[in-house]
Amino acid sequence: MTINPYVPIVGLLILGALFALFSVSVAPIVGPKRFNRAKLDAYECGIEPAPTPIGGGRFPVKFYLTAMLFIIFDIETIFLYPWAVSFDMLGLFGFVEMVLFILTVFIAYAYVWRRGGLNWD
Repeated sequence: MTINPYVPIVGLLILGALFALFSVSVAPIVGPKRFNRAKLDAYECGIEPAPTPIGGGRFPVKFYLTAMLFIIFDIETIFLYPWAVSFDMLGLFGFVEMVLFILTVFIAYAYVWRRGGLNWD
């Protein structure tokens, strides 16, 4: 009798979910219960919290551009790992495809750099 190869993965996922549920449910019971004003206030890196308008403050577009750049380079890294693992099997075709992919990402990077998207003012 053989075991399905996905059984260990499913078992590990179940074990992780059970550990997370156990940790979240037991923490309020066994954790310390010493509340004071400082613990109930919002924490902003040790400085006094700045008042924000109702509905939250507006973020500059620069934050969103930085987040999108991060996602683009994150996706590039995600594509590079499987390519590196199966490089021998892909041969010249895989090499040319990855060069084109990296070239496309580099052109986007150069464009953002030229437009000042990486300058944090």
